Amino acid sequence: MAEVRDDIQRVGLLQQLVRFVLVGGFCALVDSGSYWLLLHTGLWVHAAKAISFILGTTTAYFLNKRFTFTDAVTKGGASQAGGFALLYTVTFFVNVGTNALMLGVLPAFRWQYALAWIIAQGVGTAINFVLLRTVIFRAPARG
Repeated sequence: MAEVRDDIQRVGLLQQLVRFVLVGGFCALVDSGSYWLLLHTGLWVHAAKAISFILGTTTAYFLNKRFTFTDAVTKGGASQAGGFALLYTVTFFVNVGTNALMLGVLPAFRWQYALAWIIAQGVGTAINFVLLRTVIFRAPARG
C-alpha cells in the first residue's frame, strides 16, 4: 500500500512540476511583454519593471492556485494570498541578488548577462516551487 501511495505522490509531483513550469513560462511572457510595452509608452524604467513584476506575479498566483496546486487547502483565503505575496517578495530579492552575484563572479563574455539571468531565474523558480508546494498551497493530509 505504501508503494502505491509513493507512486501517486511522484505522479502528483511530476504533474505539479510540469504545470508549474508551463504557468511560469506564461507568466514570464506576461512580465516581459508588459515590461516592454510599458517601456515603449515612455514610462520610467523602474516603474515599468515594478508594474510588470506585479502583473506577472499576480497572474502566477491565480494560475498556480487554479491549475498547478489544485489539491491545496482552499480555506487559506487572505492568509494564503499573503503568504504568496511574502514568498514572491523574498524571491524577488533573492533573484535580484543572485543575478548581481553572478554578474560579479562570471567572467565577462558575450552571454554573461543572459547566463546570470538564467541562473537567477533557476534559483528563484526552485525556491518558489518548493515553498508553494509545501507551505502556501499545501495539500491536506490524507489519512
